[in-house]
Amino acid sequence: MTMKVKLHYFVLFYVCIYAGNAVYGTFLPVYLQDIGFHSIQIGTLLSLGPLVAILAQPLWGALGDRARTKNFILLLLLTGTGLTTLLYPLSTQYTYLLLMICIFTLFQTSIFAISDTITLEVLDRNKKGSFGLIRLGGTIGFAVMSLLFGIIAQKHIGSLFPVYAFIMLVCFLLVLKFPVIEGHQSQGRKMSILVLFRNHTLMLYLGINFILQTTMGYYYAFFPMYFRELGGDNILLGWAMVISSLSEVPFLLFADKIFKRIKIPYILLGAAAATAVRWYLLFVIDAPYWALPVQALHGLIFIVLTVTMATYINRSVPKELKASGQTFNGLLNLGVARIIGSFAGGIATHAFGMRNVFMYNSIIAFVCMGIFGLLFWRMKDRQAQANT
Repeated sequence: MTMKVKLHYFVLFYVCIYAGNAVYGTFLPVYLQDIGFHSIQIGTLLSLGPLVAILAQPLWGALGDRARTKNFILLLLLTGTGLTTLLYPLSTQYTYLLLMICIFTLFQTSIFAISDTITLEVLDRNKKGSFGLIRLGGTIGFAVMSLLFGIIAQKHIGSLFPVYAFIMLVCFLLVLKFPVIEGHQSQGRKMSILVLFRNHTLMLYLGINFILQTTMGYYYAFFPMYFRELGGDNILLGWAMVISSLSEVPFLLFADKIFKRIKIPYILLGAAAATAVRWYLLFVIDAPYWALPVQALHGLIFIVLTVTMATYINRSVPKELKASGQTFNGLLNLGVARIIGSFAGGIATHAFGMRNVFMYNSIIAFVCMGIFGLLFWRMKDRQAQANT
């Protein structure tokens, strides 16, 4: 099998896995609102799932590093996610949905970290191919499915569950075509995850990423409802997600060149600035159509943070901890950050309203940019002194 065919399967996998993310991540809050839950209930539901991720991410990362193959772990995650999704429609009781979200998250949150680990290791092994271009498949999948399912959701919002389960089945079949990537600790070579904490640069990068992803957690949980509060419908919401997804294309096309020419601290600070501007603009707009151009800023935030951190972890951590490093990043940004963004965001929304919470998130991002800008400057100064 040629590398071209293998990369073809990877691209299709990213198309499908992020198409599923468009269905579930975008429209689950709308589904919960439609069946009668208020903002605090929705915020709690969407935050307790990531609470499970805090426990699950280290587990799946360790299993990925120690399993005979990382592929097997990814197949297990896809299977658990797809089967759990089919159980959602059995009841609309709050306690039942809480249980389903926890089980779903147990499997789903590590899919992206493990698949990124496998993809990056395949690219490193073959010394060809671009992670940014492969990840572009995810952007296309998310954009297309946001639009298509936005139309379906107008009358059949509950269909998000069987549609998502079918997408997981397709992803499962595509992973069977992946080259086998072993767990590098499977042959008795053990290494503690505590090694990651000794990488001070990694910890600093994770810190700014975590704060920005916390504000993103609020966006993912409440933007669909805020958009409808502004007067938008599910079809227009789909277009909003298409714009946010397509805005990722320029960075993905030129990611390799950007990493060669711009240092990571400056990339992260640029993402922080874009985050502050985006939340402020969502605070000041008063009509759904104004939200559409604001969505273009998404391409300077989420994808930049995601690809930058995945690439840095793959390059900087020992091979025995690659899966653990990626899942630890996922723990912080798909787990803890989403908990704070959803749960605290739900309480803040109930107290101040969604519009004002976007303003507070803008302030958080701006302060984050200033603090980490100072820390990056001090780190650079220390390195310069050490080299003299």
